Amino acid sequence: MTSDFEAQLRAVPLRVTRPRLAVLAALRDHPHVDTETVISLVRVDHPKVSHQAVYDVLRVLTDAGLVRRIQPAGATARYESRVGDNHHHVVCRSCGAISDVDCTVGHSPCLTASNDDGYVVDEAEVVFWGTCPDCSTDDTPPMNRQSEGSP
Repeated sequence: MTSDFEAQLRAVPLRVTRPRLAVLAALRDHPHVDTETVISLVRVDHPKVSHQAVYDVLRVLTDAGLVRRIQPAGATARYESRVGDNHHHVVCRSCGAISDVDCTVGHSPCLTASNDDGYVVDEAEVVFWGTCPDCSTDDTPPMNRQSEGSP
């Protein structure tokens, strides 16, 4: 898989570095994670990588289109490596879990604006809100779950 990441980096074109490879691997295995989680995941194999290096890598990979930054209302920014397909997200109101939702039409943009004011629309970002399966069977009130460290 490292060679796939190397090819992705070279295609944009970016230099292949260990921190960039580590961030791409972390996001492949753990989509929708925040920066602190990415730092923790990267440090498993690269304990000396700095916070700033991971922040810089996330910014560069996002700018290059290899990583997508999402920030549902009221939540911290999250990152994922699934890009280029204009998919959407569903967010749990109780625990903050996020899952991907495929485009409902199958091509970008998935939705057509009722009035685009002359804009050439090429993407639609939709966030669905609800309760995940784990929380919908949990008897704990939502406010208590959020105060336990969830966004």
